[in-house]
Amino acid sequence: MTNAHPLPGRWVEGAGLVLGPLLLLAGVLIRAGQGDFFPDQLAAYAARPGQMVLSYSLFAAGVVLLWPAVTSLARLIGKTHPGWAQWGVTLVVLGLFGRVFHAGVSHLAFQLVDALGLEAAQRAVADTYGAFHVFKAVNVCIMGGWIVLAIGAYRAKVLGLVRCLALGLAAGLPLGVLKGSSDPISLAALLGLAAALVPLGVAVLKDGPAPRWWAVALTVALIPVAFFLGLSG
Repeated sequence: MTNAHPLPGRWVEGAGLVLGPLLLLAGVLIRAGQGDFFPDQLAAYAARPGQMVLSYSLFAAGVVLLWPAVTSLARLIGKTHPGWAQWGVTLVVLGLFGRVFHAGVSHLAFQLVDALGLEAAQRAVADTYGAFHVFKAVNVCIMGGWIVLAIGAYRAKVLGLVRCLALGLAAGLPLGVLKGSSDPISLAALLGLAAALVPLGVAVLKDGPAPRWWAVALTVALIPVAFFLGLSG
């Protein structure tokens, strides 16, 4: 195969395929045992703020990394079934935007616990939980998108039947602000996503030459620099 690879590139897509599902799963497992709705999630933050921040941070990072992951999968599907690929990746990415928005609102809600106290924060979230926002329209997109991608992957023979069924399970992952997502359905959805995407990510990463050492070193060095600039800005 040629070394040329469309943007964002083989390493970004392979990393997304491997790390995206694993970070989502890690984030949910870290907060396992807490109630799945906002009063319990806020109470868990009040009791164990570091643990909950880590959990939600890993989950949010996993959501972002699913963007290059589904881009890679859709490109493979699109070789023979472009319609399934285009609809699937568009719906899923729109849904990922919604999940990132939910992550931002959850972060703000945690800050209310620090600023106002637990009970006041719970009241504030309860009073505003159903407020309108434009991303309500994309909730259905991500659920339908995973199913479209799963069907497309099966029709294009990109994944086997079992892994396509596992990919479709991702449609069952709950959406919304301050969702614990540690119930059996959520865990099945995340395990299915990992079973479908992680082996594909390994194959994508192996399909070409290793990166140059300086590129790896530069990438690793940029991570703490980006955090420092973000915190100082």
